[in-house]
Amino acid sequence: MSFGLALLVAAVSGFVALSYEILWYRVIAFASWGLPSAFGLLLAAYLFGLAIGSRASGRFCKDEAKSGDTRQLRALALFAFVANLVAWLVVPAFGWSASRWDWPPALVAVAFAAALLGAILPLVSHFGIKPDDRAGQKLSYVYLANIMGSGAGSLVTGFVMFDRWPIGSISAILVTIGLLLVALLVAFSDLKANQRLGALAAVGMAALAVVGLTPRVTHRIYEKLLYKRDFNSDVAFAEIIENKSGVITVTEDGTVYGGGAYDGRFNTSIVHDRNGIMRAYAIGAMHPAPKHILMVGLASGSWATVIQHLPGLEHLTIVEINPGYLKLIASHPEVSGILHDPKVDIVIDDGRRWLHRHPGNQFDVIVMNTTWHWRANATNLLSTEFLELARAHLLPGGLFYFNTTSSADVQKTAATIFPYAMRVYNFIAVSDAPFVFDKDRWRRTLAEYSIDGQPAIDQSTVEGRKFFDDLVAYADSIEKPPTDDGLESGDSILARTQSALLVTDDNMVPEWRQVLRFQEPP
Repeated sequence: MSFGLALLVAAVSGFVALSYEILWYRVIAFASWGLPSAFGLLLAAYLFGLAIGSRASGRFCKDEAKSGDTRQLRALALFAFVANLVAWLVVPAFGWSASRWDWPPALVAVAFAAALLGAILPLVSHFGIKPDDRAGQKLSYVYLANIMGSGAGSLVTGFVMFDRWPIGSISAILVTIGLLLVALLVAFSDLKANQRLGALAAVGMAALAVVGLTPRVTHRIYEKLLYKRDFNSDVAFAEIIENKSGVITVTEDGTVYGGGAYDGRFNTSIVHDRNGIMRAYAIGAMHPAPKHILMVGLASGSWATVIQHLPGLEHLTIVEINPGYLKLIASHPEVSGILHDPKVDIVIDDGRRWLHRHPGNQFDVIVMNTTWHWRANATNLLSTEFLELARAHLLPGGLFYFNTTSSADVQKTAATIFPYAMRVYNFIAVSDAPFVFDKDRWRRTLAEYSIDGQPAIDQSTVEGRKFFDDLVAYADSIEKPPTDDGLESGDSILARTQSALLVTDDNMVPEWRQVLRFQEPP
């Protein structure tokens, strides 16, 4: 085995191994709804497998006479062949496991595949480096090649492939690259010409078979990962959008999932409220004249559409991190209007980063229909540091209004940082100035609200007037004992959450209260 070939094998094997790890994490993150510990669990299984594979490969490296022996390329080719096939099977293994027991058992497959992939580098180092006075220098070059290949695999797969192809296609590409490496090892081995041609033909046929089978083994993989034990052959997503920012899936009934977690539903109707859209309408009851509003997060666009039609609104700025939602919204007429309204600006960026980069932008209201508080990275939008950042972007009398997803820690943090607070269902509104859920203003807002020329509530019928009156009466719930779906004062929030903790960037309390939290199917 020439040293140049050793460098190439080390680089390509590193590219494939780290690419698979990125691919596997996408699967695990989706299946776990973005569980904060998911990456740690994957990394533990992956590193454990690497350690086992490296240790096991030692038995092939005891005979120094094997160093540089081209006969060993046959064994290395066979090893790489099996390693790539097993790695290719990990994604379908997660789907199979999730639909029976949940996703964690499939980490065994990760460890096994990592063990086989991890054994390649020690074998290459042994067979490609002569035990002479330059062995240490050459070993450093082999490891450098492996590191460069690994880094390239992470970058190319994570930032290029994910933006261009679905998960099944990426699996096919990676296994093809791995089998091409196998073919290269066979080509440089000591096999006779006819044996070499036969082996190359076998590898080629295997590659064609695996690529052909990939669509079948990854068929409805996201449905299996999301619905788990409730998955059946009739379950299929109406839309799937994949890019480097994540995976967006939509069910037949218009329910949107971002990265496997519930993200909302397509609905702007307060009458047929199946997504808690009343909370968006409620902005008009708490702020007397919201003209400039910032919304962090877009999802289905339903909330943005309602806020877009808020009486008196002059400008709506939306910051969304995943451009895939723009593609999704464009195909749904109920919400696609926000893409063409001149008073609506949509920016693709991280919400926190955007606020840091625009210190001079201030708003009457900042709205966030935040994702589940226990998901990975949720602290970035729930901590005291972020609340202080949002405060700096509020105009006098401004309101910060966001989803706590019923976290006592988040509610206590918000009510502590700001002197005035009110819970609206599972949202919390906070401000540096006194505010109320004004019943008269609430009545006027509901009466004036119209979306695309249609009144939000048709009061021409008996049922419509009764619904209107009942909804107006929601303002009175602040005077009653707190309920999960009612209003609650700031003092009541602080009294109820005395045992809760303040959320900071450092403690990440919401994410780590339940380290191994596993969700039931939706």
